[in-house]
Amino acid sequence: MKLVNNTGSDRVIDELRKSLVPKSALDVASPAFSLFAFAELRDYLEKLEACHIVLPMLNNEDLGLTGSVTDRIFRNNLQLRWLAQECADWIKKKVDLRISASMLPQSVFIAGRPGLDSKRVITGNCPFTTEGLGITPGNQFSLIQCSENPEESAILGTWFANLWNSLADSKESKQAFLDRLMNIAEIKAPSLVYYLILFHIFKDVGDQLDEERVVKSATGIRNTIVWKKLFKFQRDGVIGAIDKLERLGGCIIADSVGLGKTFEALAIIKYYELRNDRVLVLVPKRLRDNWTLYKANDRRNFLASDRFNYDVLNHTDLSRNGGTSGDIDLAHINWGNYDLVVIDESHNFRNKSTHNDRETRYDRLMRRIIKEGVKTRVLMLSATPVNNRLADLKNQISFVTESDDIALINHGISSIEATVRQAQLQFNRWLALEEHLRRPSRLIDMLGFDYFKLLDLLTIARSRKHIEKYYGIDETGRFPERLKPINIKPDVDIAGEFRSIREINDEIRRLNLAAYAPLRYVLPHKQAAYDIKYSTQIRGGESYFRQVDREESLVHLLRVNVLKRMESSVNSFALTLTRQLADVKAMLEKIEAQTKAVEEIDIEDVDIDDSAF
Repeated sequence: MKLVNNTGSDRVIDELRKSLVPKSALDVASPAFSLFAFAELRDYLEKLEACHIVLPMLNNEDLGLTGSVTDRIFRNNLQLRWLAQECADWIKKKVDLRISASMLPQSVFIAGRPGLDSKRVITGNCPFTTEGLGITPGNQFSLIQCSENPEESAILGTWFANLWNSLADSKESKQAFLDRLMNIAEIKAPSLVYYLILFHIFKDVGDQLDEERVVKSATGIRNTIVWKKLFKFQRDGVIGAIDKLERLGGCIIADSVGLGKTFEALAIIKYYELRNDRVLVLVPKRLRDNWTLYKANDRRNFLASDRFNYDVLNHTDLSRNGGTSGDIDLAHINWGNYDLVVIDESHNFRNKSTHNDRETRYDRLMRRIIKEGVKTRVLMLSATPVNNRLADLKNQISFVTESDDIALINHGISSIEATVRQAQLQFNRWLALEEHLRRPSRLIDMLGFDYFKLLDLLTIARSRKHIEKYYGIDETGRFPERLKPINIKPDVDIAGEFRSIREINDEIRRLNLAAYAPLRYVLPHKQAAYDIKYSTQIRGGESYFRQVDREESLVHLLRVNVLKRMESSVNSFALTLTRQLADVKAMLEKIEAQTKAVEEIDIEDVDIDDSAF
């Protein structure tokens, strides 16, 4: 007997090809049978006189009909259905097949012309698979032997004959195997492919979708007023957010305006308060009353019986070392003692600016609240978590991951920064396309899977159309339709006695306003000295706010203000002339009430020296 290394040119498949000449026979006993191994020997097997096969009683996966992980290159050829049909046809014509009730200890191949003693016998750890035949890399320590003389062939041939004769000659066994092949060969419905994809995506999720596992009933959350006030879609949002907070440490609720992000957040806050967790809510100053109301002894507080006990601070309080914010003394607050921090309008923290001489709000939030002290979960609320750059999202995600770029590596995101950077690059390329090519569907394809996986991991974002489609309108009613703005430009001067706004603007632009731009009159050789004297460093010296720019901006602002005042006066006068213009004003006020409030502008970081004026 000689040993077969099963690599290079010394493989089982090479030995078989030498013996599988036309009109020869093949006897096989194997614990596995792969269609891709059949494909490699198909031309030889078709010319056989006869073939006997013994297989164990296994299902398709254990038998290896569709191959293993090493057969990906073969599966990518998309020939599996065709191979199954070809194999079934070959078995019908050439093969006698018997099934063994027990697992076969090893494989045996006996190849050669019928009636001759010089048959080649191969035995050992070499099943009828691509690995077993040496087509793809297998176990390098497998022991495989090949006979070299008639005596050895006769002994092993007797062993196979005894095995064959011990098994029942059953047509049902062959038909059962053919049925397996035909099941693989038949055309599958597209829906089956879809269900199979869903199975592989969610098979490892287990009880993560179990509501009771996510939201423990023992906390009493379902008995609270705020929980009972929620619609079904809001409760689902709360459950999803709590699941992300528990598994990943953070979540961004990015539902569209008007879908109740505040009440979803209140339900989440109450859930953690019932677990005796301490909660901090960070809000823009203009929205402070929206949050303090629900913890106040106030008749307007319809959630008073829930007895909320969270702390409320303004975003700007993060820049202060002392003073009070409401009833909280900022000099003595224990920043690191919060189990949950809720950031309303979290997109205000999308820019991660740095100063050499002091901490920014972003830095203080990250260091003193999130990183220091107890483990802090972060819930962010924003209808626009991404504004101008996709990096806006990365800076908010950093609160969840504590700036750890590989924090989500176990969830398939090897680098958060690289994922966002690549998505930004693709977004820039999409913007550079011609207008007729800039379609949302193309952008989705270009951004790639990883970016959307990152969004799915940490965000909950539903639109009104989503709610209507998947939850219906029986509970919520139909959302009001958002009307497109109507541009109305009425004639303000019916008698034709007023000059046009364009002419007035041209007259204003002719004004020098010299008192507001004195540097225009400084001698050229003195310009640099005055520029150094009055210009202001900003952002720790990263750039300068030049005095000449300040003056020109002021002049422009004054011109605009004068024009606005004149326009307002003319409009006021005109509105008294006709009832139609009064209706227009009411319509404009209604449109203005429906638009989103202008984002709070923070100029605290810019130190303007007005001594020049």
